[in-house]
Amino acid sequence: MKTVVVTGCAGFIGWKVAEKLLENGYSVVGIDNMNDYYDPRLKEWRLSSISGKENFKFYRYDITDYEKIKEIFSSNKIDAVINLAARAGVRASVENPWIYLDTNVKGTLNLLECCKDSGTKKFVLASTSSLYGLNEMPFRETDNTDQPLAPYSATKKGAEALCFSYHYLCGIDVSIPRYFTVYGPAGRPDMSIFRFLKNIDNNKPIPVFGDGRQKRDFTYIDDIADGTIKCLQPAGYEIFNFGNDNSVELMYVINLIEQHLGKKAEIEWLPLHPADVRATWANIEKSKQKLNWKPTLSIEDGLKNTVDWYMKNKDFLNKLKW
Repeated sequence: MKTVVVTGCAGFIGWKVAEKLLENGYSVVGIDNMNDYYDPRLKEWRLSSISGKENFKFYRYDITDYEKIKEIFSSNKIDAVINLAARAGVRASVENPWIYLDTNVKGTLNLLECCKDSGTKKFVLASTSSLYGLNEMPFRETDNTDQPLAPYSATKKGAEALCFSYHYLCGIDVSIPRYFTVYGPAGRPDMSIFRFLKNIDNNKPIPVFGDGRQKRDFTYIDDIADGTIKCLQPAGYEIFNFGNDNSVELMYVINLIEQHLGKKAEIEWLPLHPADVRATWANIEKSKQKLNWKPTLSIEDGLKNTVDWYMKNKDFLNKLKW
């Protein structure tokens, strides 16, 4: 396997996956529409770190544009697709569900059609822990995911179902990693850790929904990218949980940030959103056994790396629209 399409290559996870693929000797065809869900300057920063590398091609296309995506497949011999282009954000999907339907479902369909027509036999679909909703923890890949709590997770469920159809009908080999709360350097500014970092550092209140005791299975970006690349191996049709297997309370994360910054947080308490769950926790036994993958970085070390990166780049980051 030599040439891999990485959609969403200027996004948080897509950028890190593309970077590691290039380091490992792959050719990468990157696709990203550079939308303004958050400040595109952060996406440009990520993209600039890989755009000059050998064996990297970039297309500023939207995966919802079927004709443009067909052009890419007709111009390149594609061995595999890693689809990381998605509209993310549980709460935002409640406000504008249509764009989630277009990108997460229609975009996935376009890519699968191109794989079918071009003979590309490997497809990796990034999915989400939010599919598990109110299931008992730790979440297992065999849990029922037919009751998503928000349009975001519903559209990811739709994309997973399409992948199974194309696996069944066309023989496409499919791996679906379900990510649990990914964080790290150059992360999404709408995610809690970066909002906390920026606001605490600038002596502004941080928004905390609920009582702050909700737990999340925070997973470091490099571990997530390594697992995603492991998904390129043959699987048939498989779903894998990628979590840290160590849920921690939000207040614990806030306290760690306070310690690293040497500042105390001022908290703005807000009601818990109905689409939010109290806790997430991944059972990762299947990923350990079938992919030989497990997380390597603790929340304490990963958060220190994140704060260090923020401090090094905070002049740039404070100019972004958050």
